[in-house]
Amino acid sequence: MGNREPVIVCFLCNWCSYAGADSAGKAEEEYPPNVRTIRVMCSGRVDPELVLKAFRTGADGVLILGCHPGECHYREGNLAALRRHVLLRNVLARFGIAGSRLRMDWVAASEGKKFVRIVSEMTEQLRGLGSVTGEVKS
Repeated sequence: MGNREPVIVCFLCNWCSYAGADSAGKAEEEYPPNVRTIRVMCSGRVDPELVLKAFRTGADGVLILGCHPGECHYREGNLAALRRHVLLRNVLARFGIAGSRLRMDWVAASEGKKFVRIVSEMTEQLRGLGSVTGEVKS
């Protein structure tokens, strides 16, 4: 199928991670163009069904980026997201999808370079794994 770039759906919390991605853009930091960002008010609001839908509709990987622990604007929404992330990795395994295709991390508004690093690392990792469709068990 050629050298198709992996598609990454990235859920960004409004207060920190989205601002971090924005600061990367303002600083003209380059990162892979294969990221599809979705702005959410809090990483804790990322419904597991949204993650599963991303994979069903062709994503090769999903990133959930939130505020650092202790800095969530909605008290502990990011910690709820972390608990959900652990469960989601197990659910993905049942569908034959490697848990490494789902990543959660923390990015503050001032961490544009960290945003770029995370997206770049995930892109490289997914290139090595290939398309998710080749991984799903029949």
